[in-house]
Amino acid sequence: IVKNPVVLLVEDEPLVRLTQVDILKESEFWVVEAQDADEAFELLKSRPEIDAILTDVDMPGSMDGFEFARLVRQGWPEVAVLVISGKTGPGPGDLPPNAMFLHKPIMPDDLIAALQDVMARRPQNSGVS
Repeated sequence: IVKNPVVLLVEDEPLVRLTQVDILKESEFWVVEAQDADEAFELLKSRPEIDAILTDVDMPGSMDGFEFARLVRQGWPEVAVLVISGKTGPGPGDLPPNAMFLHKPIMPDDLIAALQDVMARRPQNSGVS
């Protein structure tokens, strides 16, 4: 049985989030939404089916997208991480290993391609390469 990949979308702008949800759902992703990294962190702890994180950088709350990406990598190494921003690019050490960064605005096809790419790079749970 093939399950649709589950993406945790972390975006504080409601209109942007709505657009990204539509793009993801059209490409057969299931979407779990969070408006900041704190909410996303709580969701991640309770939702083991999450395959990938798509996070903005600049958000309200106790951490930005880069910090959240590093937290995800430490606690959930099997979860793919894609960080996006229209303002801030990653500096040295901002992105965890195997994570990707895209600058907004992003064409829908590029967003999906990057998500699929980053999911293909994540370590597999099965232990078989």
